[in-house]
Amino acid sequence: MMFTRNIPTLVQLCVQTAIDNVRYLGDVGETDIDLLKDILPHCTVDQLMHIEKSTEGRDLSPVTNNLWIKFFENEFGSKRFNEECAELKQGRRRPNWRKIYEVKELKACDEKRKKIGDKLKERYNENAFEKQNRQVQICSKIPPSSNKRNFYGGSGSYNKFSSTKGNLMKKAKMEYLNSHEAKVHLAMRKNAVQSRQRAYGKDSASSSKFTKPLRRS
Repeated sequence: MMFTRNIPTLVQLCVQTAIDNVRYLGDVGETDIDLLKDILPHCTVDQLMHIEKSTEGRDLSPVTNNLWIKFFENEFGSKRFNEECAELKQGRRRPNWRKIYEVKELKACDEKRKKIGDKLKERYNENAFEKQNRQVQICSKIPPSSNKRNFYGGSGSYNKFSSTKGNLMKKAKMEYLNSHEAKVHLAMRKNAVQSRQRAYGKDSASSSKFTKPLRRS
C-alpha cells in the first residue's frame, strides 16, 4: 500500500511564509482578502495595529473587526464588551472595533496612571510626615528643672551622697583621735620634739663657750 503525500501549493507556501514573518509585515496593499483572513489572525495586538495603520487607502475592518472584538473581550472582559455592544446598537454606522479598542485602552491607561500618581502622592505625603516627626527641634529656652543639678549633671542625690560621705569621714577621724594608737603616736611626736629642743640647747651653749669676744680697734 502506498501513502501519498500532499504537496502544498505555491499559495499555501506564501501564506505560511507570511505567517512565520508576520512581525515584519506592514502595508499589505491590495493583498487578496481571503489570504489576509488566513494571515492576520496570527498577529498580536501591536502587530495588527501596525499593519492597519501602515496600510494606506484601504479599509481592513471587514477582516480585522472580528479580531479586534476578540482582543477587546480578552482585555476588558465580556461584561464591558456587552455594554459596548448595547451602546453600538443605537447607532446606524458599522462600528470600527480597532478605534473602540484604542479609545478604551487609552482610557484604561489614564485610569492606571491616575491611580499610580495618587499612590505616589500618598506615599510622598507619608514620607514627608515621618521626616518631619524625625526632625530635631531646637528649644530657645531651657525648661526649668525641679531638681538642682550639680557640676556633673547629676541631681540632688549627688549632694546627699557627698554630705553622707563627709559625715562618715568626720566620724572616722574622731574615732581615730580617741583611739589608743593615736595617743601613743602623739606622745612619741612630743618626745621627739623635746629631744630635738634639748640637743639644740646644748649645741648652742658649747659654741658660745669657745667663741672669743671680738676686740674693738
